[in-house]
Amino acid sequence: MVEDPNALQVIKLNTRREETWRYEGRVIGRGVHSFLIEAFFDREDIVFHGMHLGRHDRFIERYYDNRWYNLFEIHDRDDDHLKGWYCNVTRPAEFTPGEIAYVDLALDLLAFPDGRYLVLDEAEFDSLSLDHQERFNANQALTTLVELAESGQLHDALINKKGGA
Repeated sequence: MVEDPNALQVIKLNTRREETWRYEGRVIGRGVHSFLIEAFFDREDIVFHGMHLGRHDRFIERYYDNRWYNLFEIHDRDDDHLKGWYCNVTRPAEFTPGEIAYVDLALDLLAFPDGRYLVLDEAEFDSLSLDHQERFNANQALTTLVELAESGQLHDALINKKGGA
């Protein structure tokens, strides 16, 4: 069997750099400072803040090594309709051969196709032991994500129509 040269592992780390989740993805695009991958939800079906996430839902994900966030666009496993976006505030991603790793900083933005969005996990973020610069960068990233959500530009940012990467 021939190995897929675009296959990789995505590794989510906490602020102590302990692995909290790992899953497989496939590179579908690259930028100077980013990777665009496709991955499939690998957990049991759940309802998350009103959004149904199903095992094998298709995720299109953009990771950056020069930005303090990543972007996930979520598509239904059955008919591929857009369910919304999940955006993590993170330290810049680390790219190594066959892997993308990122340190999650708790703050998240969940956005729906109708324009609604929720900022999640603010109390968890506030309890993290971060220095002043990290906290500033994380808050700036959240501000950027909220602006993208409010202007309806999350998809354009994901596919890199806006802002280079």
